[in-house]
Amino acid sequence: MTATAPETPFRPFETMLDEATALRLLREAVAGADDGELFLERRRSEMLHFDDGRIRNASYDAAEGFGLRAVRGEVAGYAHATDISESALKRAVSTARLAVGDGGGTMAPPPAGTNRHLYADLDPIAGHSFPVKVDTLREIDAFCRDLDPRVVQVSATIAASCQEVVILRPEGHVVSDIRPMTRVNVSVIVEDKGQRQTGTAGGGGRIALDGLIDPADWQAKAREALRIALVNLEAIPAPAGQMDVVLGSGWCGVMLHEAVGHGLEGDFNRKNASAFSGRIGEQVAAKGVTVLDDGTIPDRRGSITVDDEGTPSGKNVLIEDGILVGYMQDRQNARLMGVDPTGNGRRESYAHAPMPRMTNTYMLGGEATPEEVVGEMKDGIHAVGFSGGQVDITNGQFVFNCTEAYLVKNGRRVAPVKGATLIGSGPAAMKQIKALGNDLALDPGMGNCGKSGQWVPVGVGQPTVLIGGLTVGGSAT
Repeated sequence: MTATAPETPFRPFETMLDEATALRLLREAVAGADDGELFLERRRSEMLHFDDGRIRNASYDAAEGFGLRAVRGEVAGYAHATDISESALKRAVSTARLAVGDGGGTMAPPPAGTNRHLYADLDPIAGHSFPVKVDTLREIDAFCRDLDPRVVQVSATIAASCQEVVILRPEGHVVSDIRPMTRVNVSVIVEDKGQRQTGTAGGGGRIALDGLIDPADWQAKAREALRIALVNLEAIPAPAGQMDVVLGSGWCGVMLHEAVGHGLEGDFNRKNASAFSGRIGEQVAAKGVTVLDDGTIPDRRGSITVDDEGTPSGKNVLIEDGILVGYMQDRQNARLMGVDPTGNGRRESYAHAPMPRMTNTYMLGGEATPEEVVGEMKDGIHAVGFSGGQVDITNGQFVFNCTEAYLVKNGRRVAPVKGATLIGSGPAAMKQIKALGNDLALDPGMGNCGKSGQWVPVGVGQPTVLIGGLTVGGSAT
């Protein structure tokens, strides 16, 4: 069985609200404002977690509601409700109007339209029955345990969701989008000589579950999780000090996302709160470094046909050949900064107002092979995987924990290391890039980004990258 479109499509103006009435109330809310919209959403999500030989958690959530926003200058009035009805919308109008007051704003031009579809209009939850998903998790568990006698615990997760949105604009235009999402994760714990280590692999995207529950796909994830765990069994304590670092391709782009990407979001720069504020046209990275945020890649986790204000997503160049050329913008911050929106106005749900957020953020590759990039480093660390990190937007200072890393001596990897953390400054690290590999890759589809209490799915990516002079925190004596 394959996923199909939702059996009962979300059509709030046919079943819950009269469209003409909703438009009249929206226009009442934004009278004298600069912008605003009515955002309606229905979301369903399912998650099955198999751990230590049994189903530990199985959940299904469903929610729907609307968010009404009126924007004037730097102020936004926002009201939301789970009741999609005329009476609830009337109450929301009164709240949203508080931000507008008696002002006479000029309504911003509406977003451009698009007929582009970046993913299929499908409900991945309905594509396969609950027993099929449970059986798949049992098969993953058994397969992992058969791979190696040192496997002592297996965890696996199948998750799927379907978000349907309808956006009504004050000019009367209606934008709709059906956003599927799926993911399969596998984690193993191995034990040998009293030592335990963990390895995790996973991924997905805006696709049906069919490919992810195919044994060829999840078996590859299982083998990768086991490989990482076994590598870390052999790891020696990481050295500490300042040294060159090679970052692997793909998921290692999460450091670019955190240490640089957030600093290029429009709201931080409008408020002069970013290390990149006011630096358009300046060299902020080494020559040859080009960074994009691209929400237009088909089926990717971070892609969106339109953002949550109705603006089509874009392929936006942020840094070109080392020069800062643009920021990611929603409609409000773009208008206040005198530039065009970039399709980056995103929100977690109808209960949240939109703000500038990343989609798929990545660095373009160079001409060197990955082996040549590592070979250029005399001594240092080759970091292949991260578990996450922290960053201070105001100055770009970051700390990242490595889940897989190797000691490099005379241009060759000599041993895996454990306990390595990377410490540095995003703006400084961008200028210290010495080499770029020709192996640009995006992550397998597992990123979530938090900002101001809101979480949205994102993608990251990069080639193999050599950065000079990062601080490595380790445990070696």
